[in-house]
Amino acid sequence: MNAKAFLVVSILILSLFAFTNMSTAAERDISKAPPAEFKKVSSLVKLPDYLPGMGTLYVNPATLPYGPFLGYDKKDKLVNVIYMVPTKDLDEHKAIDNLGKDIPGLKINHVDFMYNPGHPGVPEPHYHITLWLIGHDEQMETMK
Repeated sequence: MNAKAFLVVSILILSLFAFTNMSTAAERDISKAPPAEFKKVSSLVKLPDYLPGMGTLYVNPATLPYGPFLGYDKKDKLVNVIYMVPTKDLDEHKAIDNLGKDIPGLKINHVDFMYNPGHPGVPEPHYHITLWLIGHDEQMETMK
């Protein structure tokens, strides 16, 4: 396994570990609305409110470019958490840890890892690491 693949696998494992091992007793419920410090991405950059395949995204601007970005479906239900990891950070073998440390414990259904050449808000090439909270079939049906 090359160093980039090892780093990516490590990121995913750390993300899942952080999510599944958090205490939810004192955490606020973000399943229907993001925390107050999170802003709708479309209010920060020129993007539509709802992005097919991703949802309505919210991010704490202080955490850019990594995020987390919270993705809500058309019924305002949290369906994913997305991290945007610059390819240069992977190429430079930077440590990327504690993903998910500030998110209340959520049950991850599956993870997508996709390249993006850049877009408004995160213009440099990067990877989207999407932690899905819904099943793949529901994702395909509801995230159009």
